Amino acid sequence: MIHSLYTDKEIFLRELISNASDALDRLRFEALTDPTLLDVNDKYEIRLETDKEQGLCRFPDTGIV
Repeated sequence: MIHSLYTDKEIFLRELISNASDALDRLRFEALTDPTLLDVNDKYEIRLETDKEQGLCRFPDTGIV
């Protein structure tokens, strides 16, 4: 998938992190008018999870789409 969308792996990773950051910003914005959104999770975070056995790298975040 990386090669079909981006030619440079660093750009692809930067885009994933940027998308996660946008989801956190959206949560902050939506929570201004709906504070109950923060009841589920009051942390704003982006995590890096790796699985060496499967060769996977994940960037889960606590934001909303």
